[in-house]
Amino acid sequence: MKAAPMFLTQETDAKVHELGQTEILVGIPSFNNVDTIGHVVRAVSAGLAKYFPNRRAVLVNSDGGSTDGTPEVVSKAVVDFGAMLVSDQQSPLQKIITPYHGIPGKGSAFRTIFEIARRLNAKACAVVDSDVRSMTPEWIELLLRPILDEGYEYVSPYYLRHKYDGTITNSLVYPLTRAMYGQRIRQPIGGDFGLSGRLAEHYLDKHVWESDVARFGIDIWMTTEAIASGARVCQSFLGAKIHNPKDPTADLAVMLVEVMGAVFALMEEHQGVWLSLTGSNPVKVFGFQYEVGVEPVHVNVEPMVSSFRQGLADLEPIWRQMLTPESMAGLLPLKDCPLQEFSIPDELWAQLVYDAAVACHRRVMPREHLLKALTPLYLGRTASFVLETQGLTSAEAEGRIESLCLAFETCKPYLAKCWTAPSV
Repeated sequence: MKAAPMFLTQETDAKVHELGQTEILVGIPSFNNVDTIGHVVRAVSAGLAKYFPNRRAVLVNSDGGSTDGTPEVVSKAVVDFGAMLVSDQQSPLQKIITPYHGIPGKGSAFRTIFEIARRLNAKACAVVDSDVRSMTPEWIELLLRPILDEGYEYVSPYYLRHKYDGTITNSLVYPLTRAMYGQRIRQPIGGDFGLSGRLAEHYLDKHVWESDVARFGIDIWMTTEAIASGARVCQSFLGAKIHNPKDPTADLAVMLVEVMGAVFALMEEHQGVWLSLTGSNPVKVFGFQYEVGVEPVHVNVEPMVSSFRQGLADLEPIWRQMLTPESMAGLLPLKDCPLQEFSIPDELWAQLVYDAAVACHRRVMPREHLLKALTPLYLGRTASFVLETQGLTSAEAEGRIESLCLAFETCKPYLAKCWTAPSV
């Protein structure tokens, strides 16, 4: 028997060997999610029984050392199929509950899930977050059916969210990823996705698993790597994603550094792909789209504007290293304008983000310092967006995000010119 990779335990390796193979694998990474993971496991079980009753399926819980009883809940979670109006599953769901090893973080959990998928020769995989309260059995069909029946290799989630939920995605990751790689994947760091067994193998063979990208930016890495490798990508409409939305002013500085660090590193790796691309293309969305009541996200604009202005006072020398004189000139009038007139226009924001990417590319300062210096700029742009969209519905605010994406696409030649210009 082939020796188990060092990040699989002997017990897990023996269980994988016993199972032999499977058609479907669903992975759930976890760490102290005892309050929510039982619901997720039951939704997965019901979805597999309802939509894929004749296919061999394995559920893998890859746990980061939970101390609250999370693995025990996974083990005991069952579904009353009669109450679900589902016939008994003809192929019983097998469970593998295993700790993951390697550097702490979601990436190591995914690595374990993908290695088990490879060993079991799974045709299709889905990975779902362990803290999603709004997950339904239909998610399983929507994440797996495009892989099994339609020939797609990567399924990205398409959620409806409150206009102020996911501001890092809306103001940075979506417009930047769309402009770079030409695919309109609305939630590139969604967390719940489907992929082919072939793509899982491709991911495993990349030298990323001991890096900061694997530690902090695995979701955006997977989406970007799928597109850049030429995989067929699509989206599935999952309705609302309800977990614990955060105020954009609360504890997001660390997340911003982590995610944008991964985004900028991927720009370095894939510059041969994105430098010559222009415009973007729609990406097919599977599923019946409907209006969803989303949980409100309350935002206090004043502290965000204060943080931006404090950054302008304290970080101006650093910002002048990161940004062009033209970009800095666009920011200076915001130092003392009335709150209701505070605005960072789309074109200026796109240019600021591209300036930061180029500064990172040229290593004008330590990467961590540059990424931390982005935080007040991000908070200023978020405040600007909130002030602009206060009277709009989430659907209307989506139109403003579309305009921002077009600004990033229009400004991309500026990025390409700066990126390839000789260093002074």
